[in-house]
Amino acid sequence: MSGGRPDGGGLTAPAAAAAAAEVVDLGDLGARLGGWRPRLVVSDLDGTLLGAHGEVSPRTAAAIAACRAAGLPVVGATGRGPRLLESVRAALAGQGTAVLAQGGYVVRFGSGGAPDDVLRTVGMPREVATEVIAAIEGVAGELIVAVEDAAEQAEAMRPLRVQHGFDWPYPEPAHLLPRHQVLPVGAVLKVFLRSPHLGEDELVALARTVVDPAVAELTHAGLGFIEVLPPGVTKASGLEVVLGALGLGFGDVLVFGDMPNDLPMIEAVQSGGGRAVAVANAHPLVRAAAGDRTSGHEADGVAQYLEALLALEGHGG
Repeated sequence: MSGGRPDGGGLTAPAAAAAAAEVVDLGDLGARLGGWRPRLVVSDLDGTLLGAHGEVSPRTAAAIAACRAAGLPVVGATGRGPRLLESVRAALAGQGTAVLAQGGYVVRFGSGGAPDDVLRTVGMPREVATEVIAAIEGVAGELIVAVEDAAEQAEAMRPLRVQHGFDWPYPEPAHLLPRHQVLPVGAVLKVFLRSPHLGEDELVALARTVVDPAVAELTHAGLGFIEVLPPGVTKASGLEVVLGALGLGFGDVLVFGDMPNDLPMIEAVQSGGGRAVAVANAHPLVRAAAGDRTSGHEADGVAQYLEALLALEGHGG
C-alpha cells in the first residue's frame, strides 16, 4: 500500500494534513504514567504508526528497535487483511506477532526460515454476509461492495474482490467484478460497503440499527466505507489472542490508534488498566476515548511517545 490512505474522521483534506503533521508537547509523561510501565506496545498501522505513503519512517523504525532491545515487544494491529501480510511484515521488521483483518487473522511471524504460525482465522458464511448486506441496503439504499475472502481459502492471499465502481483507495491489484459475482462461494473474512451518498460515520450508524452484533461486527477505518466482520471480531479480540500467547493481560498494554476500528482495543486496554494514546490526526471518537495524546502520524507521533517512554527510569517494567 504505497499510495497512502484517504482522509478520515470527517476532516477536509487540508485539516487532515495539518492534524497529521501536528506536533504535540508530551509534557511530563512520567507523572502521567506514575509507576505504570507497559510490557507490550500495540499500534495501529495506517494513520498511526505509518506515514502517509504507508511506510515506516527511520525514526519510527529506530524507536521500535529500541523497544525490542529493551525487552518491550511491539505488535501491529491493522485492518489490512492476509493478502497484505508482506506489507505488515515489512512494517514490523518481520518480528513478533500481528493482528490483521480487524482481529480476524492473527499471525506470529516465523524467524530463521521457520514458517509463520497463524494463531487465529475467522470467517463469515456467505449466506450471513448476503443477509447483512441486504439488511443494510434496506435502510441505506443501494451500496457498492468489495469482499476479502476467508483466510482458510487459497484466494485469501490474492487480490480483493471489488464491485465495479467501488473506487478502492489503494493502488493494489483487484478483481473487478459485477455485483452478483463479488461474494465468493465460500466464507468471507470481511465485507466492505460503500454508499454513493453517505459517509462512513453515517453509514455505520444506520447499519447498526438493523444488524445485531451477534450476527456481525460493524466498523470503519476512516476510508469512506464500512466493514462487516464475523461477530465478535475486533482488534480487541484479536489482541486477546496475542496476549494469551504471551501470558499477558490488557493491563500490560500501551496502545496507539486513530480510527473507530481501534476503539474496541483502546477500551479493552484502558478498562484492563493499560494505557491508550491517540495520534493528533485521530477521529474525534478516538481522541475522546484515549487517555493520552501524541503527535500526528506524519510527525512520528508513536516514535515520539516511545522515545519519551524509554527515557523514563524503569521503562522495561
